[in-house]
Amino acid sequence: MGACIESKPFVSSSFLAGVLGCSLVLSVQSFYSASDDVVELTPSNFNREVIQSDSLWLIEFYAPWCGHCQNLTPDWKKAATALKGIVKIGAVDADQHKSLGGQYGVRGFPTIKVFGANKNKPEEYQGGRSSQAIVDGAMNALRALVKDRLSGKSGSSGYNKQSGGGSKKDVVELTDDNFDKMVLEGDDVWMVEFFAPWCGHCKNLEPEWAAAAAAVREQTKGKVRLGAVDATVHQAVSSRYGIRGFPTIKIFRKGEEPEDYQGGRSRGDIIERALDMFSENAPAPELLEILNEDILKKTCEDSQLCIIAVLPHILDTGAAGRNGYLEVMMKMSEKYKKKMWGWLWTEAGAQMELESSLGIGGFGYPAMAAINTRKMKFALLRGSFSETGIHEFLRELSVGRGSTATFGGGSMPKIYSVEAWDGKDGQLPVEEDYDLSDVHLDDDFDKDEL
Repeated sequence: MGACIESKPFVSSSFLAGVLGCSLVLSVQSFYSASDDVVELTPSNFNREVIQSDSLWLIEFYAPWCGHCQNLTPDWKKAATALKGIVKIGAVDADQHKSLGGQYGVRGFPTIKVFGANKNKPEEYQGGRSSQAIVDGAMNALRALVKDRLSGKSGSSGYNKQSGGGSKKDVVELTDDNFDKMVLEGDDVWMVEFFAPWCGHCKNLEPEWAAAAAAVREQTKGKVRLGAVDATVHQAVSSRYGIRGFPTIKIFRKGEEPEDYQGGRSRGDIIERALDMFSENAPAPELLEILNEDILKKTCEDSQLCIIAVLPHILDTGAAGRNGYLEVMMKMSEKYKKKMWGWLWTEAGAQMELESSLGIGGFGYPAMAAINTRKMKFALLRGSFSETGIHEFLRELSVGRGSTATFGGGSMPKIYSVEAWDGKDGQLPVEEDYDLSDVHLDDDFDKDEL
């Protein structure tokens, strides 16, 4: 199943979406029109059309430049017509509306998600891409939804609909008593809304703020938090920051003066700003040695891409040579930290099945591969193992020029448990000396046979 793979989460409106294994399409026009049965969805209508709806939705997140998305378009339209009045079929231009794609963790194109009983947690569509397969998948999802309702499970979205995709519990209630400890003394970045209960604009913001809070908490692992202060009750903290109008949103970073939030008030705008701040403050990802299967699995499953280096044996480079290679990798992980990729390394010969599945095969060290475990695809570094060579390799991937291949065997190879490198030079095995002075040839041995 083809896909254009985004090389990072949506964290900046200025970020150039990248792909692995997808041709760049010059046309940037929308794939769908008002005459189609496919509903075009945007941040302005998504909540009303999808979140507030009791209907089952299949939604395609696409990018106009993605060739696989173009190929899907006629089948998507055909399926929408066949399912009209039964299942809703929608489409989001996730290249234009990056914040909406980011809210639902979209990294590859096309991505299809099923918004069913719990619209706050859509499911990944795993079926085929033909119109018949899409219709079959939609009907299966519909039958499951109806079965849940018959069994007494809620057919609604599974959360307070007024919150529009989040709940008030995701927004931290801040007061005069807890503000300093939670916001000023903590290490997290905070976006704080100062509101008044009687304020109409505050009421309009409430569902957007709640939905954004849920998405931001999940996507930043709690490193960026959204809070709210009732300025009519907690006047001490509100007056400290000169709050005069409602709602007022301020950004707090530890040790810095607060700044006014100047962005839009939709959940997408709020999420995008929060993810930008998260990326700016995030440390470079840790460079880990592949010591066992758990390390590889956790690192690669938590990342869109995993960059894996196979370094020469320690006897071939010594500690200084190996540290030189690791330093190059750490510089690259810092340079590309906003992409939130995983970075791993192993010694040549330690993980032979991994090498074989990547086509490295016991020669050409150091080697490097960028892998996507979800798609079981990888690309190999063809240039030099240097800052320049690796940067060129990753840059080519991010603009869709890198060639990819499928893992040998179609699945992740066996990973062996090995001892961690001790940071020292390698040592050859010490051979035992044998004393043969007391060894005598048998008298019957024919010395002429020597």
